Amino acid sequence: MKADLSSITRRFLRRGFWLKCGAVLAGLLVTLAALDLAFPPPIERARSGSLVVTDVNGIPLRAFPTEDGRWRIRANLENTDPLFIEALIAVEDERFYSHWGVDFLAVIRASGQAVSRGRIVSGASTITMQTARLLEPRPRNFGSKLIEMFRAFQLERRLTKDEILELYLTMTPYGGNLEGLRAASWAYYGREPDRLTDDQIALLLALPQSPEVRRPDLRPDTARSARSLLLTRMADLDLISDQRADEAAELPLPARNAFPSNGWHASALIRERELARLAPDARHGMPVADVRSTIDAGLQYSLEDYLEEVAGELTDEVQISAIVVENETRAVRAMVGSASR
Repeated sequence: MKADLSSITRRFLRRGFWLKCGAVLAGLLVTLAALDLAFPPPIERARSGSLVVTDVNGIPLRAFPTEDGRWRIRANLENTDPLFIEALIAVEDERFYSHWGVDFLAVIRASGQAVSRGRIVSGASTITMQTARLLEPRPRNFGSKLIEMFRAFQLERRLTKDEILELYLTMTPYGGNLEGLRAASWAYYGREPDRLTDDQIALLLALPQSPEVRRPDLRPDTARSARSLLLTRMADLDLISDQRADEAAELPLPARNAFPSNGWHASALIRERELARLAPDARHGMPVADVRSTIDAGLQYSLEDYLEEVAGELTDEVQISAIVVENETRAVRAMVGSASR
């Protein structure tokens, strides 16, 4: 009889223990849900950036910096080299598509390495956590890391994986006044990042890890070294061959290029139209989406060259402007405000 009472008591205590655990877990989930609703992630901070005006076929005509002089151009995965995306995930967050914002396996690994070696050897920040930090910069400490984890869960609940990647690639620092992959690609390679060579991919992966220290225009030695390390890592991950890595490491570093600046007057008018369309309290930044115009880039360049040639044959006091309108649709296909463009 005593044995039966003891057994019943133990079962009761165990049941009570799990009931308490369940209650604590339920309370924690309710608290997190309340915090999620009360303090949503500041995604709107990435809703503004540099405006890019394109021609009717999507060819960039002119890019405008933000009001504080920064270049932040919205990333677009459809127009991003697939090998760059593959390498980014392999290097920064190999389980990106399987975790919910926090990679607990990476956290355990990094913690074990820190304890065994007495120092931080590797990080555990996922791409989602890095995106949270870019949206809401904080001092690098344990408390901030916990907040980043919570923000990462919030982002994963609200956005798709591709949307998180695009946010990350829009805000990633590349040194100086450059933010985001597209801005860096235009600044250093004068083109969209839709088709990148191995050396370009490696440098564009290495720069955000230490943006100011690795700038190729200011610190070529450290930039070259960082690019070589990334090329070696890409080869180790079987993304490229050892031969391709060695050949890419020997290529020269890029210089800083100017951003697209064509169709000057037409692009300026389109920008003013976009500003007028925004609500007064939203005019602190331009929308990050590209604006497609009716301008035909080929016709625009031909008209600019023609007017410059004609003006050169006239006196300095003479100025020329022209506009080309398609009769059927009344769409403006080219616009030049002056012979000097």
